[in-house]
Amino acid sequence: MTRSPLARHAPQHTPTAAGSLLRMLGIGLAVLTVSAVAVVGFIAFDLFGRVADDAVTLEDAPSVAPPSLGEYPGEFAILLVGTDECGAVSTEKLGERCIGEEGIRNDVNLLVHVSAAPRKVTVVSLPRDLMFEVPECTREDGTVASAMDKAPINSVYQHAGLSCVAKTVTELSDVPIGYAAKLSFDGVMKITDAIGGVPVCIGEGGLHDKETALDWPPGIRTISGYEALQFIRVRKGIGDGSDLARISNQQQYMSRLAKKVLSSETLTDIPTVMRLASVIADNVDPSDKLADPVRMAQLALALKDVPFEDFVFLQYPTLDDPADSGRVVPNTAAAAPMWEAIIAGQSMQITGKASNHGGVTAEESPTPGPTPSGSPSPSVSTTPDETVLSDQISGVDLNQETCTG
Repeated sequence: MTRSPLARHAPQHTPTAAGSLLRMLGIGLAVLTVSAVAVVGFIAFDLFGRVADDAVTLEDAPSVAPPSLGEYPGEFAILLVGTDECGAVSTEKLGERCIGEEGIRNDVNLLVHVSAAPRKVTVVSLPRDLMFEVPECTREDGTVASAMDKAPINSVYQHAGLSCVAKTVTELSDVPIGYAAKLSFDGVMKITDAIGGVPVCIGEGGLHDKETALDWPPGIRTISGYEALQFIRVRKGIGDGSDLARISNQQQYMSRLAKKVLSSETLTDIPTVMRLASVIADNVDPSDKLADPVRMAQLALALKDVPFEDFVFLQYPTLDDPADSGRVVPNTAAAAPMWEAIIAGQSMQITGKASNHGGVTAEESPTPGPTPSGSPSPSVSTTPDETVLSDQISGVDLNQETCTG
């Protein structure tokens, strides 16, 4: 397959007042791993009531009832996309990395599923180097983007936009995606600053990487601004140097960020909440249904009582691509029981070790006996509401803490 050049960066547009509000709603859901949308959603609902002018319509999104007051009545899924766009801050820090290129890549892709009651939140990370089939998509301007037999997931946004990323992930997972939001490099830095930094754990040996200029000693380190971007982008300085190793850092960052936002110290600190809301306003592009403030209030109500142990971060299982040693392909046998459990709203027992690729789980749950490499663990439940996942799937819940390895 011949790949067209994937340019990475494009200048960001200046948001309108309405667009900024609804970016706040979308990124409140994205960056704070869904739960913190309660704070941002209700603030926005009280202050404004307008739909974003530039929100994206998702092709083939499931139909939903019109927004109304009260808790969202059933399950829902949100696609959260982190792009490699450079804004003013990241351009200053990254220099040539941000200059002279066109186009945008979706380097971080998270599928967030929230089950019907009893609520469970599952966040599945899809590696940027994952190769799979991309369906025909309709772009925002009405033109049609052709299907591709095999392409990396991080090329799909450039190929046909946010809606096409959502459509492609839906076909991979069989999970209908009703909502989506996009965040850029600058957004990561500014959100981390607004919350006062995020504490992350650097494992034994420290974290050293020339490409991202990291030279950090082991221990707990509170990162903010550019350090947050460095931490989630670093790859060659951890584990086996693969994109899968980077995902373990991203999951650590997101889980610790979510815990900090959900803490009573943050939720009762009105200046911090308002500062976070203001920063969010300029750093997200939501889908149209996500941009509705009444809908956001519904989603917030659905998530307000979910316990930490029912927020789970998982890494999508992969196999080496036989056609390209630098890429991976879906491990559908391992993934099938995971998707079935997510759709059914079942609890999941994680048996894979994040340390396989670069993270070290500080608190680990008991695991069943080993299974052959590349094959799924039995999809039998230890309880009527729990599925044992393949040992090819690593992950953590919000009650667990990880360190870089």
